[in-house]
Amino acid sequence: MPFMDFLKGQFIDVIEWTDDTRDTMVYRFERYGHEIKYGAKLTVREGQVAVFIHEGQLADIFTPGLYMLETNNMPIMTSLQHWDHGFASPFKSEIYFVNTNRFTDLKWGTKNPIMLRDPEFGPTRIRAFGTYTVKVADAGRFMTEIVGTDGEFTTDEVTFQIRNIIVQQFSQVVAGSGIPVLDMAANTGAFGKLVAGRISDTIDQYGLTLPELYIENISLPPAVEEALDRRTSMGVVGDLDRYTRFQTAEAMRAAADAPGGSGMGEGLGMGMGMAMAGQFAQGFGGGQAQPHQPHQAAHAAPPPPPVEHVWHIAENGQTKGPFSRADLGRMAASGELTRQSFVWTQGQDGWKKADEVTELAQLFTVMPPPPPPPA
Repeated sequence: MPFMDFLKGQFIDVIEWTDDTRDTMVYRFERYGHEIKYGAKLTVREGQVAVFIHEGQLADIFTPGLYMLETNNMPIMTSLQHWDHGFASPFKSEIYFVNTNRFTDLKWGTKNPIMLRDPEFGPTRIRAFGTYTVKVADAGRFMTEIVGTDGEFTTDEVTFQIRNIIVQQFSQVVAGSGIPVLDMAANTGAFGKLVAGRISDTIDQYGLTLPELYIENISLPPAVEEALDRRTSMGVVGDLDRYTRFQTAEAMRAAADAPGGSGMGEGLGMGMGMAMAGQFAQGFGGGQAQPHQPHQAAHAAPPPPPVEHVWHIAENGQTKGPFSRADLGRMAASGELTRQSFVWTQGQDGWKKADEVTELAQLFTVMPPPPPPPA
C-alpha cells in the first residue's frame, strides 16, 4: 500500500533507534522516500551517534541528546538545502545510527600454526586463541571507509578482517620476542597489550579502536605436549626403583583380591609376596648381609640420562646459539669465545661471563709450562 506508507511517513516526526541486538553496529533509519520533516525531533541515546547522509555526502553528525531538526542546529544541511527561515517542506536525506558501545567477547585464533625458534626445543610450532573488544571511535570515518550504504551493518562484517590483523601482529610479536615457549603463559598480558598497540594504527584508519585484547591460551603440537607430560611424570615419580616396588605391591594386592582368588589368585599373591619380601629385605633390611645368589642378580633400572645444557652467547647486542659445550670448547680454542664473553643457559640467573660459570671455566685452562731439559 504505497499511499498508506506515504501518508504514515508524513505524520511521523520522531526519529530514534532502540537496539535490541548485541551485534548491530550501524542501522539506517527507514522513512518513506527518505523524507524528513523540517522540525522533526531526533533522539540520540547514550552509546549512539546519528550520521546524516545527503545526496551521498556526509552532512552532519549528532552526539547523544534531543534535537529539533531546524536551521539553527543543522548549519551544514541548511547550506546544502538552501533553506530559508520558516521553510517547512520535507527534505530527503538518509539517517544512520552508529552504535558507539563496546562490542565484547569477539573471538580470534590462529588458523594455522606459527613457526618459531625456541631456545630449548629448537624449531617448533604453536597455536593461540583469545578474545578482544572493538569500538567505533570515529563514526564519520567508519561510515565512509567501511559501512558505505549498508542499511544494517553487524560485527560479523568487520571482525574477519580484524582477526587477520590480530593474528599477523601476534605472530610477529611472539616470533621476535625470544621468550621460551614454556614461559609464554607468564607473559600473555604483556603480549596482549603489545599486539593491541600495534593494531591500533591500522584499525584507526577504519574509525575503530581496540580497547582490550586477551590471549587465553598458547599451545604446542599434541606430540610435543605428550612428550612434556611424560617428562613431568618422570619428575613426579622420582626414584624409579621405589616406584617399581610400589607398582608390584599394588599388582599383588589386586591379584589377591580378584574374584575366585582362593586358588590361582591366592597362589599368585603368595608368590609375589615372597618376591616382594626378598626385595624389601634387600632394600630396607637395616644393613644385614644377604647370601650371594649367583642366578638372581637384581636388575635395577638405570636413572634417566642427564640433560645436556645448551648455551647462548650475547655479542654486539644480539643473541647467538644455542651451542653445546663441545661447540663452546671449539670456539674457545679458536678465540671466538673468551673469558669475558657473556653466556646464558636455561635455569641460570641472568647473563654471566664465561669464566664465572664453573662448567665453562674449564675451557680456559692455562697451558702447561714447557717440559724440563733432558738430564
